[in-house]
Amino acid sequence: MIFKIPGRRSQKKTDEELIAEFSSTGSLEVLGELYSIYMHLVYGVCLKYLKGRDESKDAVMQIFEKIITEIPGHRIENFRGWLYVVTRNYCLMQLRSAKSEQERFIEWSKEFTVFMENSTTLHPIDEDGSKMEADLADCIKRLKNEQSECIRLFYFENRCYNDIAGSLKIDEKKVKSHLQNAKRNLKICLEEKNV
Repeated sequence: MIFKIPGRRSQKKTDEELIAEFSSTGSLEVLGELYSIYMHLVYGVCLKYLKGRDESKDAVMQIFEKIITEIPGHRIENFRGWLYVVTRNYCLMQLRSAKSEQERFIEWSKEFTVFMENSTTLHPIDEDGSKMEADLADCIKRLKNEQSECIRLFYFENRCYNDIAGSLKIDEKKVKSHLQNAKRNLKICLEEKNV
């Protein structure tokens, strides 16, 4: 879509007239004419909130697409003010979304580091020594039945989640949960034994 030069109106129509015409015809050309008048302001607001030029340019186009569906559902008396609110809300939602994605990634990273399947600190089974084996066997006995069974099948019989789930008649997610809880409990138990 090609927008006209900002601030110039082809036939001296008011914002209200252009909105009414768009609402009755659905013409994107009419809406483009109206939007082009304020596009530089939308870009400025986006730049203020989103900081990056490319993100702001993308936002200008996304906001145009958004108002296509928003205008028919609203009674707009001051298009400029309404568009500012729509733009600001869009930018705030983008920032919230980016923040929550970043928070989810950080959480995932922490969990991944703690529960990663090849973490040596969480796999005392791989360590040598008869005292270690005796302490480990004692700690495994202290686990809940489901946890100790999952540990036995996964580490001592080298079975996969799917096989363990089938043997124990539980969901794969439960198997993973039992293994993670068991590893955590084994680590605590072995630390208490100073292993």
